[in-house]
Amino acid sequence: MGRRSVSERLLEPPSGRGKLAAVPFALIAAITAVDVQAPDDVHLGPLLVIAPALTVALAGARLTALAGALALLAQVFIAVFHGGLGTANHVSQIIALAVLSLLVVLVSLARERRARQLSEARSVAETAQRVLLRPPPRRIGPLRVAWLYLTAEDETRIGGDLFATARAAHPSTRVIIGDVRGSGLTSIGEASVVLASFREGAHRHPALPDLVATLEESVCRNLEEVADTEHDPGEHFVTALVLDLPDQGAQAQMVNCGHPPPLLVRGSRVEPLHPRSPSPPLGMAGLRGGEPRTDPFTFEPGDLLVLYTDGVIEARSPAGEFYPLAERVAAFLPGSPESLVHRVHQDLLTHTGGRAADDTALLVIERAGPPRAEEGQRVLHAGAPPSARPQGRG
Repeated sequence: MGRRSVSERLLEPPSGRGKLAAVPFALIAAITAVDVQAPDDVHLGPLLVIAPALTVALAGARLTALAGALALLAQVFIAVFHGGLGTANHVSQIIALAVLSLLVVLVSLARERRARQLSEARSVAETAQRVLLRPPPRRIGPLRVAWLYLTAEDETRIGGDLFATARAAHPSTRVIIGDVRGSGLTSIGEASVVLASFREGAHRHPALPDLVATLEESVCRNLEEVADTEHDPGEHFVTALVLDLPDQGAQAQMVNCGHPPPLLVRGSRVEPLHPRSPSPPLGMAGLRGGEPRTDPFTFEPGDLLVLYTDGVIEARSPAGEFYPLAERVAAFLPGSPESLVHRVHQDLLTHTGGRAADDTALLVIERAGPPRAEEGQRVLHAGAPPSARPQGRG
């Protein structure tokens, strides 16, 4: 999805390197042939050091060792041919070539070991992501869902942004999107507390304020235990937006705990849903003035909800300009959640120059309505939907 980690770049199949790996061996043959034909006062043998030094950049440790060994044999052959194997000049050249070949082989072995470690770390991160940040289904009740997840740290697939969906008993769909203070690996523990509490309480509490109160209690009880207070001794809290989207009817509810307001897309109109009764972020119980209060809103068939974290709207261009999410969403043709996520993702990468400075999450939800004849054509113009990475999901 436009961004690759360092491990992906190291471990991807070399493009065109198979043929280039033959170049050092051709150089050994060419240098040897020219040296034995050259006059006695012309010494080309020292150029053989190019072969192992070049091979380490093109191939692995085994091929590098082979290139070093062949270069060493070629150096010995040149010395014997010129009748000076025992001279100080040829002995020093052979020793220098042997030492250099050994060093480049060691460098190659260290690089391969590092690549294996990065591959293992990537595998662990992907497993942790599947356990902690389970991807929402594309369809849940009457809703269609698409999402994007990017992390600020290249070697991670999860970070401090979080989102999840769950079914409630009334029936309805509960949705949460949140942002832990901080980013990257140090915020994973705090995100896990919120997600675990949400998944456990979403189907237990008929009223949305009760669910948010449970989240607050869980965060206050567990946050200091999982937070990285050693490296980040400041306040720890989680901004969150919790929604209840009933299957029947258009009346939905949300509780906003210090999170950026969602965007309601209805036709060509984009409206930020600012909370009339905002609550402080989770983990700041001392600032609460009582039970969380809900904000109702209308979510009709065909409407889109765009939920996001501040990593989206605070993404800066090289000139320092913030990403204008609402304006860009309004400029895009209405389409499926997948096509909108794809277009925002590509536009966000263009805006930032391909690099996210903070964890980024985007969730687009559509209440299914009558099929639109032009939708298939719009999706074709918009391009393929994003893959399931916090590749990025990305």
